[in-house]
Amino acid sequence: MPVPEVKESFAGQVSRVTLGSTKDSGGTRTSTVTVGGARNVVYGGSIEQAGEKPVIAMDVLDSRPDDWPETLAEHYQDVMDSPGDWAKKCVEEFGADLVCVKFDGIHPDKADKDAAHAVKVTEEVLKAVGVPLILWDSGNDEKDNQVMPKVSEAAKGENVLIGTVKEDNYKALTALALADGHHLITHAPLDINIAKQVNILVSDMGFPLEKIVTFQATGALGYGIEYAYSIQERQRLAALGGDKMMAMPAICDVGYESWRVKEAKLEDAPGWGAVEDRGPMWEATTAICLLQAGVDIIRMRHPRAVATVKNFINQIWQ
Repeated sequence: MPVPEVKESFAGQVSRVTLGSTKDSGGTRTSTVTVGGARNVVYGGSIEQAGEKPVIAMDVLDSRPDDWPETLAEHYQDVMDSPGDWAKKCVEEFGADLVCVKFDGIHPDKADKDAAHAVKVTEEVLKAVGVPLILWDSGNDEKDNQVMPKVSEAAKGENVLIGTVKEDNYKALTALALADGHHLITHAPLDINIAKQVNILVSDMGFPLEKIVTFQATGALGYGIEYAYSIQERQRLAALGGDKMMAMPAICDVGYESWRVKEAKLEDAPGWGAVEDRGPMWEATTAICLLQAGVDIIRMRHPRAVATVKNFINQIWQ
């Protein structure tokens, strides 16, 4: 006797977010990207309940990185000094759905670049590609509070995704995103309660919940992936259960986390296999794992890993 198929239904759903503004909407993007909308867990329910396809944002750093392993950096050596060309390569050669400009160079412990540099990079990337942008701060609150207002203003009208805002540093960037018409990334350190609290704080400032994307600190394969997965899964279940403060699409930073672990980049490792294969596999496996927990936007770096993950997405989300 065949086992009857069980299709669990839920009361809530993940909100839909559309990034990018075309000419008709006052921007210069040639395309937009919509994420979210799921009304069931991954693999659960009907195709109609699956929501929008997850998308891949490829990282473009504002200044040449000095800590990338050769097996990753070799794909970008010709464009690392030109963020615009770097972004163009990600879109035209590697198929990025979005470009994430990561402002590492403004960090005081790195190149300590100023706001003028960040604005120039933003404008250069906007001119080079037509896909929507993510503008990601350096992680140093003091410097970000000086620079990100100028970045936000430079991208005004483009409906970018900008961040990140945290529990103890959210007011300035939230106000700017509201004034400049951007979407906002809310950030929590793998803690679902803090994630909800940040969303509440941002909402209390009048920022629309439907313009928020959440970011939980990401763990790579072998370095906290189980915890990261469980947090993302709990967030998806909370959204499906009707919790409006947890019903936002989610983004994960897979590229950075994957390429800083030794298994992905260590060359002198007999028995581990070729490093040029190992790194992309580590990044792709991390991404695919988190996609199955319900993540909507994946930040990535290696083109081979991107191709693998795009193939997975196209097979699962028909």
